[in-house]
Amino acid sequence: MGRSPCCEKVGLKKGRWTAEEDEILTSYIKANGEGSWRSLPKNAGLLRCGKSCRLRWINYLRADLKRGNITPHEEETIVKLHSALGNSTVTGQN
Repeated sequence: MGRSPCCEKVGLKKGRWTAEEDEILTSYIKANGEGSWRSLPKNAGLLRCGKSCRLRWINYLRADLKRGNITPHEEETIVKLHSALGNSTVTGQN
């Protein structure tokens, strides 16, 4: 059977997010927390899919998200880990 669709695709906005939408999403999450991503767009008054809201929040809008260049210490750590682990994934299977 599978999971029911997260939203009705008709009438939803696609493409670039506007600054106004970012502000609505950010203020809603600050006031109410993340909660259910399926119901968040309707509750916040956004014409977006819940998945789109979740990805926008996680990848761009979170306050603890670090953007920009990495520090020399971070680069050194990455090089050391890569030399020790290679390109293996973090699933514990080498």
